[in-house]
Amino acid sequence: MVTVVMFDFAFENNGRMQSDELTRQFDSNRTLIIITNAASSVLDRIVIDPGLDTAPFCCIPISKRFNPQLGNIAHNLKRAEAVLQRAAPVGLDLLVLPEMAFSGYNFQSMQEISFHLEPTAAGPTTVWARSIARRLGCHVIVGYPEYCAHSPSAPQGSISRYNSAVLVSPKGNVLVNYRKSFLYTTDESWAEEGRGFYAGDIPGGVGKMSMGICMDLNPKNFVAPFEEYEFANHVLDSGSSLAVVPMAWLTMQTPESIIEQAQVPDADTLAYWIRRLQPVLERSTVVPGETIFVTCNRIGFEGDAVFAGTSTIVGIERGNVKVYGCLGRGTEDLLVCDVPGAKFGGVDMSPRRR
Repeated sequence: MVTVVMFDFAFENNGRMQSDELTRQFDSNRTLIIITNAASSVLDRIVIDPGLDTAPFCCIPISKRFNPQLGNIAHNLKRAEAVLQRAAPVGLDLLVLPEMAFSGYNFQSMQEISFHLEPTAAGPTTVWARSIARRLGCHVIVGYPEYCAHSPSAPQGSISRYNSAVLVSPKGNVLVNYRKSFLYTTDESWAEEGRGFYAGDIPGGVGKMSMGICMDLNPKNFVAPFEEYEFANHVLDSGSSLAVVPMAWLTMQTPESIIEQAQVPDADTLAYWIRRLQPVLERSTVVPGETIFVTCNRIGFEGDAVFAGTSTIVGIERGNVKVYGCLGRGTEDLLVCDVPGAKFGGVDMSPRRR
């Protein structure tokens, strides 16, 4: 048994959060047990599905996580293509890539990012997503830096800029262009806030889905009360059975630890994400049905930014969290997960073998 002390949150100073001591243990059945001493938490246990490689499937969400070079969009598109060709995935329903997947994330000013902004759902990221969606016959979600042109007389000026994510259908049609609502300090140097988290019925078997981007999972501006759980309550209020969050989530760990423990998930980051879903956990104890939560996070480094990796697909049901799949903190890979027994689009897709 390994004891880990973690959770030194940036917003601890508001007096609402205290550090937790967590005990982590992996057993022979690939079970991760996390015990927290926080009285307000309903997180008792996280179970890693012991049959990931051979499990029956109904829906196959995929988190594609790789390490792009800042500002080198052409190179990053080629790398993404190489990862997909190497994995050769088939029978997919949903492919998810990180926040600002091909541009990189850690731009420090409007001037730095200006040459990498893409027109609304019409730039190289969206063109790539439409092509891949048609080729693989699946939905694709990917983040990109957006600019939106307005009339010169518009009150907001001639151009608005957003940290956005586009959702494309298996036929290559753009279904959603979501704009990040809660901005991180890096975003604030160039982007405007979106108008709120997304939720909607996605055709083609996905069903009711909520979407946010990275900081959307945090308290707004790190000053809102922790207990408001804005994104989690949005998932509940919208009745979503699927929540997807592309990320460029940072870690306080050193680059050396990321390299040395590349295959090991960042347990404190994973546990924090689950903590931010506490209302979903609480509701699941009284309302039947599973909520699937998908994060696709960056790995590697950009300047002084160190990314936490740990892309994860979890299911929340009956007050428990089942981890269907989780990548390491520094692993460039494609995470393919089967979600047995799920209902998407109102259709009960009974388990079957590959």
